[in-house]
Amino acid sequence: MEKRKYPLFIKEDVNAFFSLFQNNLANFVVIAITMLGFGYPARIVYGMVIPGAAISVLFGNLYYAHMAKKLAEKENRTDVTALSYGISTPPMFIFLFGVLKPALDLTGDPDMAIRIGMAACFLGGLIEVLGSLIGPWLRKNLPRASMLGALAGVAFSVIAGQMFFHTFESPVIGMFVMTIILVGLIARRKMPFNIPASLFAIIIGTILAYAVKESSLSNITEGLGYVGVYLPKPTFGFITGFKTLFGPMVGLLAALIPISVYNFIETMNNVEAMAAAGDNYDVAETQIVDGIGTMIGTFFGGVFPTTVYLASVSSKWLKAGRGYSIVNGFVFLVASTFGVIAAMSAIIPLQVVAPILVFVGISMISQTFASVPQNHYPAVILAMFPYLANYLSTKFAGAAPEALDAVSPAIVSLGQGAMFTALILGAILSFILDNEFNKAAITSLVGAVLSGLGFMHAPKLSILYSPKHTLAYVVVQ
Repeated sequence: MEKRKYPLFIKEDVNAFFSLFQNNLANFVVIAITMLGFGYPARIVYGMVIPGAAISVLFGNLYYAHMAKKLAEKENRTDVTALSYGISTPPMFIFLFGVLKPALDLTGDPDMAIRIGMAACFLGGLIEVLGSLIGPWLRKNLPRASMLGALAGVAFSVIAGQMFFHTFESPVIGMFVMTIILVGLIARRKMPFNIPASLFAIIIGTILAYAVKESSLSNITEGLGYVGVYLPKPTFGFITGFKTLFGPMVGLLAALIPISVYNFIETMNNVEAMAAAGDNYDVAETQIVDGIGTMIGTFFGGVFPTTVYLASVSSKWLKAGRGYSIVNGFVFLVASTFGVIAAMSAIIPLQVVAPILVFVGISMISQTFASVPQNHYPAVILAMFPYLANYLSTKFAGAAPEALDAVSPAIVSLGQGAMFTALILGAILSFILDNEFNKAAITSLVGAVLSGLGFMHAPKLSILYSPKHTLAYVVVQ
């Protein structure tokens, strides 16, 4: 058989790059705005946290481009798409509000607080690596409908749903940009002058936003003010942070451990999604890479765990190769070093970015239903519900708990540990549909154990925090 050469870069990588870049950029923007709001100074946010995250992104993107090359050579193919990689969104919020804010509130010292965050992130990366020991077994034994259904729930509510709402905050801009994305990325029609659809959408959408005065010119001035030099600087601050993390702040481990377990399961699910799309990667290797990438970032001030992205499937849809991953890694490093990320976050309106992330959600949900047997569709849908509860409780439990109670008091508990609940419910129904009732019973028993330990239906690790949920899984079993 003739040996095929796997190209370093193809034109389809351009659209995939902008899609992944915007996905990562959205997280970086949320991190910067939130941490500055907490009271962390810009020297820490832009001088440590963002460069540290960029180092993690560079490492993972380069390695996953390498993995794509290995897979292409092994299978003698040229249509392999590299896995997308970046900061994991759900753990990002847990680290923001469950680690970094409490650390700053407790110490009153941003420098000490960031060291605690680095220690927590390093520990999270270590848990990700250890997850590789059971990742292959879980992937082999969990039904695809439950794994992909859980991701579809994230895609529908947390990503596409939220960004769909943001799209219509400025309907003139949002609708116009979304139409470009629908025509260019879903219908696959060419843009003027063959400009990549995502780039065309960003340029035209941003110009339109300023032309109709939906964005103020002061945003440009503000953004340019962030431009500077923020070189990544090695640090061993996480070692000092460990002393506090396992001392006065040991209670944080109750939230840190479950979300780190969630992270390696998310990686497993996304690898399975790519296998369903045609590129079968080694799940243990990816979990190890995610963990190492997370830990490497902490040596430069990183405080957020990384993972294989949902955007992997959308990149596959775009027929990208490995070049988009390589470019994304270097662009983020350069952009963080010179303050470009901060500038872009101020200049580009959210309504321009949001439709691209809507596309990511659409492609993930579509791929899910295309990748499971038709009789397992109900299991996919069932697995999506916990993340709807998670989305609602995240948005309203603190600000308007009475609104949640008016709908159902069960929303909060269903949203806690949503990934685990989605996997368990989706697996139970998949096994039932296949007449494998013994496996369904065993899965329900696992659900009872997870609930009893506080991995699901509880705000933190706790023995029998919600006995009624534990009993419910026992009764089903």
